[in-house]
Amino acid sequence: MWRIEAGGAAAYAADNVALPLGGRGQGVDFGRLVGDAQRDIAATVANGFDSATAPGLSAAAQAWRLRTQAAANLAQPQGDAAQQRFVAEMTPWAGEAAARLGVAPELIVAHAALESGWGQRPISGDGGDSHNLFSIKAGRGWQGAVADVLTTEHVNGEAVKTVERFRAYPDYRSAFNDYVQLLQGNPRYAAVQGVGGDARAFAAALARGGYATDPAYADKLQQVASRLLAQR
Repeated sequence: MWRIEAGGAAAYAADNVALPLGGRGQGVDFGRLVGDAQRDIAATVANGFDSATAPGLSAAAQAWRLRTQAAANLAQPQGDAAQQRFVAEMTPWAGEAAARLGVAPELIVAHAALESGWGQRPISGDGGDSHNLFSIKAGRGWQGAVADVLTTEHVNGEAVKTVERFRAYPDYRSAFNDYVQLLQGNPRYAAVQGVGGDARAFAAALARGGYATDPAYADKLQQVASRLLAQR
C-alpha cells in the first residue's frame, strides 16, 4: 500500500499492494533459488501445470511459480476475468475523474488497479470495504471515516511494518471524487493533469510528486496503463 497525506504532506510507499510486473524482476532475487527449482518451475510454467499435476516441485520452485503467475496476471489483465470485471466496474467512475483531470480513463483505472491489486486487496475497516482504491492516507485534516491497516512502508530504504490510517468512503463515487481533489489541490501533482493518454508522463508525474517512494513505481504504473490503453 502507499501512504498518501493530503494537503502537501509527505507520501510513503510500500510494495505489498502491487504485484511484481512481468519482465521487471525487481524485488525478487531469482538468483537465490537453487538450480533444480529453476528447472522445475520453468518446465511447470511452460507446460501450464498446476500444483496438483506437479506434486514433486520443491518449496522454492512452488514459490517461484506463484510469483511468476502473479506477475503474469498483473502484466496481462486481458487474460483474467476478475481483472476484466474490475476494469468494467471502474471505467464509468474513472471516465468522470479523467475528464476533470484531462487524462485518459485507462490511466485512472490503471492507477486504481496498481494500488488495490485489481480490487483484490481492498483497504477494509470495521465497517467493511473502505472503497479507497488509491490508498489515500487519512491525514490530520481528514474529517471522514477511516480504516486502520497493517501495511509495509519504505523508510530510508528499509521495509517497515506499521499500522497506518487510511481514508474510508461510502462508495466509489466519493473515492474517485476525493482522488481528483487530491491531485487538483496539491501543486506537486500539477504535471499529472492534461497528459491525455501519455502513460509515461502520467506515471512519471505521480512519482515525481511523491505519490510513492518505490523507485520502480513509475515503471509499474506505466506498464499497467500501457496495456489497458492497448485494449481500447
